[in-house]
Amino acid sequence: MSTKPVIVYGASGYTGRLVCEYLREYNVPFIAAGRSAEKLQDSMDSHVAGIETADYEVVAVEHTVEALTELFQGAKVVLNTVGPFSELGPAVVEACLAAGCHYTDTTGEQDWLITCDEKYGAEFAEAGLLLSPGIAHMYTTGEIAAQVALETPGLDTLDIAVFWGGSPTIASTRTILVNAATSSAYFLQQNEYAPFDPAQGLVPLVVPGQHELAQSLPWGGTSHPVWFKRDPRVANCRAQGGVFNAALMTNVPQIVASALEATKDMDEEQRNEALTATARQVMDQMPPRENPRLNKSLDSVHASGPLGRVHVALHGNSNYKQTGLLQAYAAYYLLQQPPLRVGFASGCQAFGHRELLGVLQAFGLVSAPVVTTQV
Repeated sequence: MSTKPVIVYGASGYTGRLVCEYLREYNVPFIAAGRSAEKLQDSMDSHVAGIETADYEVVAVEHTVEALTELFQGAKVVLNTVGPFSELGPAVVEACLAAGCHYTDTTGEQDWLITCDEKYGAEFAEAGLLLSPGIAHMYTTGEIAAQVALETPGLDTLDIAVFWGGSPTIASTRTILVNAATSSAYFLQQNEYAPFDPAQGLVPLVVPGQHELAQSLPWGGTSHPVWFKRDPRVANCRAQGGVFNAALMTNVPQIVASALEATKDMDEEQRNEALTATARQVMDQMPPRENPRLNKSLDSVHASGPLGRVHVALHGNSNYKQTGLLQAYAAYYLLQQPPLRVGFASGCQAFGHRELLGVLQAFGLVSAPVVTTQV
């Protein structure tokens, strides 16, 4: 049973460490949970700045609904960083529901968001609990830009681009491969899910603030079409993104295609093992701690309607730090007051997009939105 109000599940990973770091800054007591107590303690001691001033405990737990439910009893918020979420998320969500905890995670897996919406959303709403997957830079910061654009009435179409400087973590790389192997990517067209062409390949996009075009992919479809499907203002939503590193982006479709071809005749267990091995060949170590001079981010949204257009650009830095901060703030908020919406909801829908924008600006992670309006 938890003796702290917040649990960071997967705290030894790259993102989990940053979540713990920002919980410390918010003075929020937490449990650092995962499978290995030794690995967790080493991560806290060696990789979380200022951990000696944090109020925390380390707890090892099995990944079962029963064990997680027992741990979550007594807590109020669970911040989950353990993916792939379509594979490992259900046990955590079901344990949160059983223990009466709010749930957030850092997923970018569109199929997992759809599952949360359609399978678990109503139960969380009935229990007065928040179910908010995908609170992370690549999704929440882009949604902030989209919500700023939608402050102008009469816009019904969102064209979203998200870029960052850096490379995926080990876990993120595996998730990308698993997601590509097991699910389709969708955009929103007239309020219905429509599949991206899996053979479309890289798409060059104009990036505000630079002359060079950037290469983009649907990146699994992203969270945005799912969040905006229930927004009466929005009928169409398409999102693309990637890293600024053109060479890395050029290799991504080749790596994914090779992995899919190699695993197409395998059963689920064999495929997961093979995809994990491939992911480790691509990225076999933790990325270095972010440097704001190198790890820049850009979220760009073109919103349009029959008679108007708005463009919003959000320039920032340190996308993993943005994720850690957004997760920690979600817990900080939920310990003090109910979310703006219960059940399935995005970070912006649960806490307010202007509020989250202010949090990111207060920590120096994004600049003021650059808004261009044509109405």
